[in-house]
Amino acid sequence: MSSLENISSEAIQCLAFADSYTKKSDPSTFPTLWVGTSLGSVLTVMINVPPPGESRLTQPVIVSPIGTIFRLKGCILTMSFLDCNGALIPYSYEAWKDENKEGRERIKTPTKSTSNNRMSPTLSGQQDQFGDRQFVVLTSEKQARVVALPSHNCVYRQQITDADFVIKAEIISLKDSVCLVCYISNGHITAYTLPSLRPLIDVDFLPLADLSFQTTKQGIVDPMLSIWGQQMFVNEDTDQIARTFCFSNRGHGLYLCSPTEVQKFTVSADFCSSLAEMVGELFLPHDMPEPPKEGFFKGLFGGGIRPLDREELFGEASGRASRSVAKLIPGPSANIEAMGQRVTSVTGDIARTHQLVVERGEKLGQLEERTQRMMSEAENFSHSAHSLMLKYRDKKWYQL
Repeated sequence: MSSLENISSEAIQCLAFADSYTKKSDPSTFPTLWVGTSLGSVLTVMINVPPPGESRLTQPVIVSPIGTIFRLKGCILTMSFLDCNGALIPYSYEAWKDENKEGRERIKTPTKSTSNNRMSPTLSGQQDQFGDRQFVVLTSEKQARVVALPSHNCVYRQQITDADFVIKAEIISLKDSVCLVCYISNGHITAYTLPSLRPLIDVDFLPLADLSFQTTKQGIVDPMLSIWGQQMFVNEDTDQIARTFCFSNRGHGLYLCSPTEVQKFTVSADFCSSLAEMVGELFLPHDMPEPPKEGFFKGLFGGGIRPLDREELFGEASGRASRSVAKLIPGPSANIEAMGQRVTSVTGDIARTHQLVVERGEKLGQLEERTQRMMSEAENFSHSAHSLMLKYRDKKWYQL
């Protein structure tokens, strides 16, 4: 086999800097770089940094792969470290700045640690006499493992999915502990405890096809071609969705629901119950104030034209009427008029009923005529058939 045929398509997917154990016999932690690949391999690289001072400026940093290689199914998505109590250990790195460049402050910016009280600091230089243990959580597209350090034993494992694959996996702090949260391609969000990897939740959240920006395009008429084209677009957008879909501490999540919109969600029931009180408003609602009353002379000599209603002038809206105002009291003539209206309506109903009866009688007469015509035609047919039978009854077959 030539060297060209032995080329592997394996690529680096994620990196994690941490002070951890490299060998089973290590009494203390060392600066290491953990490398996760696209074929499910996890490698440990030891970083030997010279002591600070002159030697740090003159001697190079020695980097060498060491330790056990872990292999999981699918691409490696995330790697995180826990202390012996199961608390998350922040990554050990600092942002680098060019100190030789003029006009820039020579201050290193350390990484910001979260405000969780259970977050442990980096364990370098804090090793006690009994030897603190570590757990490294490795998550791939198919499964998750918890490996104890420095023994390198797999203490817990969990098969996240078989037929589908994990799009995004993050280790977040929720209440007083940490957990592993995964978004799977079938639209489910799952959460597992750490370090035991016991299932916490498994909810149907959002299918992967709804997050694809390309699947909203029209133009594919055939249904089978539409399904094939949609699957092709979803596969192309998987990397983009994984870059924009993220989880954060306290159960919050965020994803890009369209090229111009960001959608936030949560997996925490406590936060969801108090969400209505936390939603802000763009303005403060106020009641409409009452308009000021116009004076008599302003309304009389204002010169403007206002529409007036009869009810505003003489009805109930104008206020309580004076006792001296005459009021119309209906007399006997009003009762006679009402009775005349009722008689007119009853007469109209009787006329309509009579018209319907006449129309029904006409239809019954037409039906009777058609029935008699059919009876006479039936008698003629019977007579013709009987005559034909008498004509050919006594004839032989050769006389026909």
